[in-house]
Amino acid sequence: MNKLLKWSITAALAGFLFGFDTVVISGADQKLQEIWNSSDIFHGSVVMAMALWGTVFGAIFGGIPTRKFGRKNTLIFIGIFYSISAIGSALANDPISFAFFRFLGGIGVGVSGIAAPAYISEIAPAKNRGRLVGLYQFNLVTGILIAFFSNYLLSGIGENDWRYMMGVEAIPAIVYTLLVFSIPKSPRWLYLNNQEDQAEKIIKDAYSKDDANELINEILKDKKLSVESESIFQKKYTFILTLAFLVAAFNQFSGINAFLYYAPRIFEEGGLGQSAALLNSIGIGVTNVIFTFLGISLIDKIGRKTLMYIGSIGYIISLTLISLSFFLEWNGKGLPVFLFLFIASHAIGQGAIIWVYISEIFPNHLRSYGQSFGISTHWILAAIIPSFVPFLFGWIGPGIVFAFFAFMMVLQLLFTHFVMPETKGVSLEELSKKLTIY
Repeated sequence: MNKLLKWSITAALAGFLFGFDTVVISGADQKLQEIWNSSDIFHGSVVMAMALWGTVFGAIFGGIPTRKFGRKNTLIFIGIFYSISAIGSALANDPISFAFFRFLGGIGVGVSGIAAPAYISEIAPAKNRGRLVGLYQFNLVTGILIAFFSNYLLSGIGENDWRYMMGVEAIPAIVYTLLVFSIPKSPRWLYLNNQEDQAEKIIKDAYSKDDANELINEILKDKKLSVESESIFQKKYTFILTLAFLVAAFNQFSGINAFLYYAPRIFEEGGLGQSAALLNSIGIGVTNVIFTFLGISLIDKIGRKTLMYIGSIGYIISLTLISLSFFLEWNGKGLPVFLFLFIASHAIGQGAIIWVYISEIFPNHLRSYGQSFGISTHWILAAIIPSFVPFLFGWIGPGIVFAFFAFMMVLQLLFTHFVMPETKGVSLEELSKKLTIY
């Protein structure tokens, strides 16, 4: 288990870079708009959201290298993309070149959401799979916290403070890339590629003798039943695709990425000053880490579905209060608390389960492509929604925007109760049998 934990932590560090890269831009948001004199639409859809479009690209096509070259090799390339993106963004002198390097980082984010959870889910025992895959999300929110904290420390050190905010990501990106060389390849991927001897060696090195033999037999049985030419869009996989689509879609219709990208702006719109806005952003990061840790601690005990119930109810309450704070012009009173509740609800619910759930419901031979479908859904919406936040805030106001998100979380609660099956403690091979329609 010590080796499995070490390998899982290393792969999960891709999540740290994911989180850092996603929100580091929030500290440079308004500064870049002023420097380049961009319109709200151009700034939102190009400067701010280009990384998200890169993420969409990475999510759509990330299943191909993850399946063809393997989970480990793909994770190495991800680190290289992050490193180039950080350095290039820091040195950019115009919005187009800045957007290009942000796009490269976005590709890293999109592919990491496929490769890292897939790798961890494929080496993890069923009883601990939720917690081990959850390390990816824990690293993700830690990256968010460090990015907010980094932005706060670097803000105001000079007119080029934004360059330091963007460039500092290169340090963890290079360290991560070097560390990934130390982990073995996924044994389930090796079996799919007819490298049985190497796969068995890795499994026997990490598991007890009885557990290793049981796992090997289960993988071999599943391989005999799988058809290499199958597509995830076949009728028998309709229910699995529906689950992946809805979990991913509801994740973004909570408004989480719109909020993370524009946290300082939302605080200022609500009546707080710039310094207080940046400081409260750090509070958001701390809340995210604490409740994500709680979520992944509980995911294998009370299950994925229970966490979704808790998160959905918290979403509805917090988003309703946030919406009212803008409608009733409370001038920032209570807004940080409502937003902290929103983040806590996300962290313990959707944040804790999304990467786990989408990585475990697809069959072994289709996992990378299935994850690509689910994560693409997530990131297409994550690109669209934040792109229009500055425009929507100016056109219809934050109150209506947050009221819409609250309504969508009512729908998520209904989905959780009536549609979503529990997956805790079930092996990957057994899950594919249960969820496939024959």
